[in-house]
Amino acid sequence: MLWRVQSALKLHVVTDLADGSYLSVLLTTIERQRLRRHEARGLHAVPRGPMVRVIEYDITNRETHSGSPIRLITTILDPELASATELAAVYHQRWEFESSLAEIETRQRGSYRVLRSHSPEMVRQEIWALLLTHYAIRALMYEATNPDGLDPLRMSFIRTLRIVRRHVTGQAGFSP
Repeated sequence: MLWRVQSALKLHVVTDLADGSYLSVLLTTIERQRLRRHEARGLHAVPRGPMVRVIEYDITNRETHSGSPIRLITTILDPELASATELAAVYHQRWEFESSLAEIETRQRGSYRVLRSHSPEMVRQEIWALLLTHYAIRALMYEATNPDGLDPLRMSFIRTLRIVRRHVTGQAGFSP
């Protein structure tokens, strides 16, 4: 598993790893209280909880040049299996996919709309139509950015969708 956690979450370093990540233990509130009590008494207590690997890095905003801290935790404890760099890249690829799904589900189709078809075959046809429309809009965005060498992911999908909707001269005159 790989997920993002708040950078304010206190994760103590158990072992530093060669790729810049470190091993830590996830502590429950009760376990934190137990450790504090032991510490107040001058005793050393070994934290109990699941071991995780922590990957921390910053992403710099291109316009403001300010950093945004990212902290990921994973159950893959061995950096030989997956390096910190690979896991960070995979995490961001996942969010690109999630963003695409959001574009289709809420922006392109509209969050208030449900699929109108009543038979399974027509539902599949309607889903294919949504996917093809999304692909066509993304291809248009790519063509618009390609001559200038810009990143199409930096363009606004909603603005492009609105432009396309304004230039469509007529809607289909039949039910899906």
